[in-house]
Amino acid sequence: MKNKTAYITGGSKGIGLGIAEALLREGVKVAISSRNKDQGMTAMKRITDNSDAYLVIESDVTDYASEQAAIKKVIDTWGTLDYVIANAGVGVFAPIDELAPEDWNHTIATNLTGVFNTVKAAIPELKKSKGYIVTIASLAGTNFFAKGAAYNASKFGLVGFSQAIMLDLRPYDVKVTTIMPGSVATHFNGNTPDASDSWKIQPEDIGQLVTDLLKMPARTLPSKIEVRPSKTSNS
Repeated sequence: MKNKTAYITGGSKGIGLGIAEALLREGVKVAISSRNKDQGMTAMKRITDNSDAYLVIESDVTDYASEQAAIKKVIDTWGTLDYVIANAGVGVFAPIDELAPEDWNHTIATNLTGVFNTVKAAIPELKKSKGYIVTIASLAGTNFFAKGAAYNASKFGLVGFSQAIMLDLRPYDVKVTTIMPGSVATHFNGNTPDASDSWKIQPEDIGQLVTDLLKMPARTLPSKIEVRPSKTSNS
């Protein structure tokens, strides 16, 4: 994996940053995107002092042209793109009678259309490198729950999208895996991780999972992975 290149959306915190840190340890050059470049720079400086090993790109996954520009920046800098981790996501939870249309639209635009934009922009380069796409879905992509209309719809859609493009891209030797985590100790939905979250999956656990996937033999493709905390709480 040394000197391979990766593009991670939503990479300034949480799962995205955990994956970035894991890939950097493997010698991968990592570009992260964030809607706030300063936050992204602060995060990357916290995990590495090798400024040649990373890029921080300000991008909005809901805008296809923005993602095209982000991919171009990676290519202009390093000449190739090997891995794409489509991680950016939001969560809005409300019963359908209280769910605002703008919250529905924002959730679908980020969690589903945003992944389409990232993947679509990257495909020409990934075909050249015979690369790997990892989408970060959720167990909410197979388990529905009350107040989850927007989030469930986005993640059910993302799982279906990921499995369909896996079939589309196999002939080009481009691999696609979707990871479906359960509870992860992140800042998602306004949470501030603390000791009470120690039972949850940690961002570095997903980072390890991604690196393990990228090291799989070329003949083998784990196309969909569900991952849960081994316990349901601290108790």
